[in-house]
Amino acid sequence: MAINITVLICLALAALWAVMTRSLLRAAIGLALTSAILTILMFRLDSPVAGVFELSVCSGLISVIFISTISLTHPMTKTQIVQHMKDRLSRFWYLPVVVVIAGIALSLAHVKINIKIPAPEEVKDARYALWYLRHADLIGQIMMLLAGVFGVVLLFKETKKK
Repeated sequence: MAINITVLICLALAALWAVMTRSLLRAAIGLALTSAILTILMFRLDSPVAGVFELSVCSGLISVIFISTISLTHPMTKTQIVQHMKDRLSRFWYLPVVVVIAGIALSLAHVKINIKIPAPEEVKDARYALWYLRHADLIGQIMMLLAGVFGVVLLFKETKKK
């Protein structure tokens, strides 16, 4: 129990560091660290499948995409930021009105959705669960990883052209 509390404290500290740091690169590294610590907690709480997905997608893929994007961008000057905000406001002035109308419409709609969730199975081996029970999750994870890899490759290709 003391190990779980220690891991939770480390998780909170890493998340706080990721949010409070002023550097985007350090924030991305803090997010990866937070996700890795969360993975440890998931394995400690007997959720190996969730831990595997957290480690590969959040700690790995998302962090690589964030760090790649941060390294490819150049900071804007204050005048560029002000001009960019003015351009954005002129293009999307109607968006808050649309969101409020959609929110009101969705809150007034009474739609009942019957989703039946299958009973959980007691599986101790994550390999068995991934390969034999969770085919759709595994295929989705592979597609996300490939999309991230291709996205990073395209980002570097665009940078090389410029």
